[in-house]
Amino acid sequence: MPTWKNNRLTDRLGLQVPIIQAPMAAASTPEMAAAVSRAGGLGSLGCALQSTDATRDNCRAIRAATNGAFNINFFVHTDPAVDAARGEAMRDQLAPYYQELGLGEVPAAEVSSEPFNADHLEAVLELKPPVVSFHFGLPREDLFKAVKEAGIFTVSSATNVTEAKTLEAAGIDAIVAQGFEAGGHRGTFAEPYEDGWVGTMALVPQIVDAVSVPVIAAGGIMDGRGIAAALALGAEAAQLGTAFLNCPESAIPDVHRKALTDARDDQTRLTHAFSGRPARSIENRYMRETAGGEAAFPDFPILNTLTGPLRKASAQAGSPDFVSLWAGQGATMTRALPAAELLEKLVEETDAVLGRFG
Repeated sequence: MPTWKNNRLTDRLGLQVPIIQAPMAAASTPEMAAAVSRAGGLGSLGCALQSTDATRDNCRAIRAATNGAFNINFFVHTDPAVDAARGEAMRDQLAPYYQELGLGEVPAAEVSSEPFNADHLEAVLELKPPVVSFHFGLPREDLFKAVKEAGIFTVSSATNVTEAKTLEAAGIDAIVAQGFEAGGHRGTFAEPYEDGWVGTMALVPQIVDAVSVPVIAAGGIMDGRGIAAALALGAEAAQLGTAFLNCPESAIPDVHRKALTDARDDQTRLTHAFSGRPARSIENRYMRETAGGEAAFPDFPILNTLTGPLRKASAQAGSPDFVSLWAGQGATMTRALPAAELLEKLVEETDAVLGRFG
């Protein structure tokens, strides 16, 4: 077996290949995660926006479909500051869009999802998934310690070297080096956000040199060329998100699939306008019309409560105007293949690329 397929990470998790399907909240599914794990990679499920009961059901579904390792992911953002004035101002701003789509009143500006907490921990300790990953830093110290003491492998994202060192000092088992190219939410947890605007090619080797735990490269990796490059930079695995969005197992709506299929290489932008935190999406009307208003947006995840119905209705109407079209800068390279078939293709491509160098 080629050496690129074996390292500390694959040995620890029992993977056949060091390829990870990213845990994209509201896009990844148990079917996708199970398919990737069955094919020898690490399938992942984003659990940040769902109930703990749903997480339990989904983990059981993955376990029933594969005996391979899998990863479940949680957000660990700080609790938002509820600002009534900003909330009402945003409701007023969104009201014309709600009227346009026949949605009635904009909901109250309330917290719609919780960071990793005692309820999540209870589910994790009950389910004992092989891997638990976090986004936006780490959970409260006692919660993180309990996950570690349960023998669960832990992962979190860093967008610069300082964040990576912080994660290692806290006891993380592996670090996702999330480059600026990545789709969806930036994992930055040490403001200013701009300190995490580092491209994958520059970020990965710097984090590899700065920490001793395995580093997972993410951001703009779409095929075997990107995986080979990540490994050459010192990463022990590559994590791909956008590459899996067009798989039939993905939960994204049809308008999102079409946007990916039609995407140009200059279309993705960072925006706060959907959730209150910076995330990379294919630009649409809503992003253009709300650009520059970041300072007035309610804190993450309060803004999700206000934009959620708008996104759903827009998708159901077949319009991309108000949908969060999460995608990385490699969006033009997505392939509409079943997840297992895509993983097999990625392995073939990586073999071919590395084979050219002997």
